[in-house]
Amino acid sequence: MTQQGRNVMIELSTSILDNGSQEESHMKHSGEFFQKGKLDVLRYVEQGEDGSSTKSLITIQPDKVSIKRTGNVTMNQQFQQGQITENMLKHPYGSMHMETSTQTISYQAPSEQSEGRLIIDYTVKLNGQDERSHEIKLTFTEEGAK
Repeated sequence: MTQQGRNVMIELSTSILDNGSQEESHMKHSGEFFQKGKLDVLRYVEQGEDGSSTKSLITIQPDKVSIKRTGNVTMNQQFQQGQITENMLKHPYGSMHMETSTQTISYQAPSEQSEGRLIIDYTVKLNGQDERSHEIKLTFTEEGAK
């Protein structure tokens, strides 16, 4: 995308439920937000503790969401409500087959009065192992707003 996006502050919370134990992570990133027709796009770079970086590109359409990551971790995870999608997750420790089953996608585009919000509930099976329940909560606000 060549046009300039709006600078946003992104807050990303993930929750994984695995055999009764829950893992949570929270991150904040500066990024860019673009809108083109019915397509909304968020872009940001995640810095690893080891100095590595991973670029993330999240595309949001009325019927699906895609999270594409390139760098230290590479994947192109697709979310379609009520569908099972597959991709490969590649990281420094090897590659894994990933099967994603999306239960719900909730998206509210940002407006002058409210932040943007994306919530995805889904399960993932890595290399055919037992599935784990995941939830992504992503909120973003234009930098300098409010």
